[in-house]
Parts: sequence; C-alpha cells; structure tokens
Amino acid sequence: MLRRLLDRVESQFTGKGRLAYFFALYEAIDTFFYTPKKVTEKLVHIRDTLDYKRLMMIVVVALTPVTLMAMYNTGYQANLAYADVGVSVGQAEGGRADVLRWLGLGVDPASVLDCFVLGAMYFLPVYVVCMAVGGVWELIFAFVRKHEVNEGFLVTGLLFPLTLPPTIPWWQVAVGISFGVVIGKEIFGGTGKNFLNPALTARAFLFFAYPGQIIGDTVWIAGPDGYTGATSLGIVATQGMEAVTDTFGQWAGWWDSFVGFIPGSMGETSTLGCLFGAAVLIFTGIGSWRIMLSMVTGAAVASVLLFMMGPAVMGLATAPAFQMPPHWHLVVGGFAFGTVFMATDPVSASMTRTGQWYYGSLIGVAVMMVRVVNPAYPEGAMLAILLGNTFAPTIDYYVVKANIRRRALRHA
Repeated sequence: MLRRLLDRVESQFTGKGRLAYFFALYEAIDTFFYTPKKVTEKLVHIRDTLDYKRLMMIVVVALTPVTLMAMYNTGYQANLAYADVGVSVGQAEGGRADVLRWLGLGVDPASVLDCFVLGAMYFLPVYVVCMAVGGVWELIFAFVRKHEVNEGFLVTGLLFPLTLPPTIPWWQVAVGISFGVVIGKEIFGGTGKNFLNPALTARAFLFFAYPGQIIGDTVWIAGPDGYTGATSLGIVATQGMEAVTDTFGQWAGWWDSFVGFIPGSMGETSTLGCLFGAAVLIFTGIGSWRIMLSMVTGAAVASVLLFMMGPAVMGLATAPAFQMPPHWHLVVGGFAFGTVFMATDPVSASMTRTGQWYYGSLIGVAVMMVRVVNPAYPEGAMLAILLGNTFAPTIDYYVVKANIRRRALRHA
C-alpha cells in the first residue's frame, strides 16, 4: 500500500510537477523505506552492495550499544543521586517523576528498568530535538541546491546527543546542531565536502558559547536540583589521582569506567560499548582500524611518558593530572568514543593508508597533552580530533607527494 501511494504521487514531485521543488523530501521518504531505483549500468563503476544509505545505517547499528548504555547510565546516575539525598519516587518532583509514578516505576538504582526509563526520558527528547532541527536544515539546503537529502545526518544526529550532558537545555541542542550542520558542513558544499566532523563542530560551539551548561560538576548528573558530581577527569585535574581512587576504589573504579557506570556525557562513558561498535565498523570495513590503533598507541605512549615525568613535576600546582596511570586514560572521558566514532569519520579523517597512521597518532598524543598539561581543560578528545581534522588534508597531500616521488625514482 505504501509503495503504491508513493508511486501514485511521484509525478507531482518530479519533472514539472506542482511539488517538484520538494522532490528532496519525497526522495528522502521513499528511499528511507525502499531501495533506490538508481542502479550502476556503466562498466567504469565498481559494483558494490554497500551504498551510502547502508553504510550510514551500519554506523547507526554500531552506535546501538553506547546509545542503550547512555539511557541506562543517565538514569542510573540520577537514581544514585536520589538515593544519596534520600528522595523516593513519591517525593521526587518534576514531569519525569510524574511519568515514573504513572508507569508504576521508582527511582531505585538497583532496578534496571527504573534506570533505563528515567534515562530515556532525558536522552530521547535531546535526540528528537536534534533530529528535527538538523533535519529541517538538511531539507532546506536540499531544496535550494536541488539535490537529495544525504543519509549522513542520521549518524550526525545520533553522535551529537551522545556527546552532551543529560542536563543540556533543549534550545541549546537546537542551536548547536544548527551550527554543526550549517557552518560545519553545508557552507562547504554538504556531505563529503566538509573538512571538520559536524557533530564535534556542534559540540565545540556549545562548549565555547555556553560553557555553563557543558562543563562543571552540576551538569553531569540529572535528578535532584543542585546535585553535583564531577567526572573522573575533573576530579584528577583538581584533586589528584588519590581522590579518584578514594571515591571509586582503584580497580573497582577502573572497571566501572570501562563498563560505563560513571558520570559524564551521555554516550561517552562506556568503553565496553565503544569496543562493540569498533568491532562492527572494522568487520564491515567502514571504520579504519589503522586510525583506531594508531590513536590508542599514540595516546598510550604519550601517557606513559607523562606519567614517568610525574615525580619531577609533583611540586608544581598544575601537576595533578600527571598522576593518572596510562590504563586509566583509556577508559575515562570521551577517548574511546572519539577513537571509534569521531576520529574515523571517512570524510574528515585522513584517507591514505599511510596518512591514517600519522593522523591517528597525532590525535592520540594531542589528547594526552591537553588532558595532562592543561588542567583548565581536563578532556582533550574533542579538540584533539578537530585538530586532526584540520591536518588530515595536509597529511594526505604529503603522503601522495612522497608516493609520486618514489615511483618516479623507481621508474625513471
């Protein structure tokens, strides 16, 4: 029935139809439900079943574990806060508490369902606002340029909410995704022509434009008004590594950080979830294992060297972050999320195989330098990846130039 309906109205959106200006909207709906009609006919093209739409949907599938963990951990941290202040579901205030009572649920951190439902009520509205506002911008540019709506926004629209704290105001989500789509991508020509990752561009804009809602101890935990809770990196930057181990315990805290049971951006806390996503992207050939491996290697080497320098700088006021052991750096903050889903963006990352090693290593080292040496900004993944994006074209240029020089000498 849906196929017949779409076929019946197609003539209105194509050629000289009355609604031809809105063909991009019709095409987006049609190809969302059905395989596009276009097929490769000339022999000069490579035949492949993995078209752009399927590629983007595989990335969405790879993001599923961290998305589910985002909803669960957001609710879990909120319920821990309610338990800490001694508030029951009957005493909790606000629209979300009313929904929980209507569903017969509570604010019990031991209940998986309680945590997941409460977390979903924080994450899903942010996701809906992001998709609605960003989708409108995508349609506007598609109408003006008279081209199809690119499915790349399905990934950008999911990545961006996962990088945000659960307490982010919805209007800031709309402003941020607008900046990411328009300034970070469309003004350069749209999907495939942007040199910066749009989701990270949106996140960076909010970080510098509205830091009060992006950083600080009050933004990471939803729940009781005024409740604060610092991230592991925030604790280390201000109080040192001993404060983290005193709060969480040495290995228990590391394991919680690995699984994702810590305060932080909604989708960036679970290294385990990111590993599942990495397996999907590497197996399907969509994510570059060279970038992932080189980024981890660069970060590990840099963190070891900085950790070894710790005793020499312990007398300095800016030294607390030098105390963090290398194995902790890999499971806290947005490092794992950035390594798997942000740095491997096929558009803004280095495209040559040799260049990917340099690109990933540059980002990994930059993350550790920002985290450890700059105590005012304990999380360095976002800025380091954007830095890598700006260097990616230059890296590829010199890699290609070196290859041409070697071949010229070999065949001279």
